[in-house]
Parts: sequence; C-alpha cells; structure tokens
Amino acid sequence: MLKKTLAAGTIVLTLAGAGIALAQPSPDRDAARWQQTRAEDFSAFTDARIAALKAGLKLTAEQEKNWPAVEAAMRDLAKQRADRAKASAERRAERREARKSGADNAAARRPGLIAGLRQGADAMSERAAGLKKLADAAEPLYNSLDDGQKRRFAVLLRAGDRAGAAHRPWRGGPHSHGR
Repeated sequence: MLKKTLAAGTIVLTLAGAGIALAQPSPDRDAARWQQTRAEDFSAFTDARIAALKAGLKLTAEQEKNWPAVEAAMRDLAKQRADRAKASAERRAERREARKSGADNAAARRPGLIAGLRQGADAMSERAAGLKKLADAAEPLYNSLDDGQKRRFAVLLRAGDRAGAAHRPWRGGPHSHGR
C-alpha cells in the first residue's frame, strides 16, 4: 500500500513538473515579444512627447506653419535612437546565442576596444547629424516664439532626452550651481 502511494505521488509530481516545464514560454518567443512591446512603447512615448511639446507651446496659426518640420526632425531622431537600440539588442542576442552554442569565436565576444570606439564614434556622428537637422528645423519656429513659449520649448524638448542631462541641475550639468 505504501509503495503504491509513493509511486502515485511520484507520478503526480512528475506530471505536474512536466506540465509546468511545458507551460514555460520559449526564450526566443519571449525575446521577440519583448522587442515588439518595447518598440510599441517607444513609439507611444515618442508620440506623447511630441504632442506634449506642441500642446505646451500653444502655437498661434502663424507659428503652426513651422511645426511640421520640427515634428519630422524629432521623429527622425527617435527612429535613429530606436534603430540603434534594436541593433544593440540584436548584437547582444547574437553573442548570447554564440555563447550558448559553445562557439568560441568573434560572434561570442564583445567588440574590441578599437572596434568599440569606432562604433561609438559612428553613433555620435549619426546623432550629431540628427540634432543638427532638428536645430535647423526648429530655428524658424523658435525665433517666432514669445519668451514664455521659448522657456516651455526648452523644458519640454529636453524632457525624457538623455542628451538634455547636461541641462538638468540634479544630474550635475553646467547649471547645477555647485551641487
């Protein structure tokens, strides 16, 4: 009787464990779903940030004429950033897969110092070109704003932008007033 109970208990635990293991999502499918969710979130945050900037400026009909170029430049910058993040995630996934498969090759390792410096320089050049495009697009609009709109433009444009960290006192930027 005891042997039958132990056997039945073992079978139940084995089946329950197998059911739990089978119910676990596949890492590859999870990674793809995470990337999709992240891209959707990034897009939604970009839309919200642009809408907040436009709403905060309370543009006049005349100023409104200069808005489309600013919005397009902001969207281009956001797309560049999303593309860089996606490429970086893909490189990490490739390295992870190469390590899992036991490969001892270049795909499993991070880029060397010089290659990393070149990648960083390329990313900075791309970002610099995007920022210049934004500055060129924003200049006519900015010049038409009153002082209050200019103040709001500066605050709202930097909100959520890592590049704006130099202008945030709590991040130790040039306007930190010795903090």
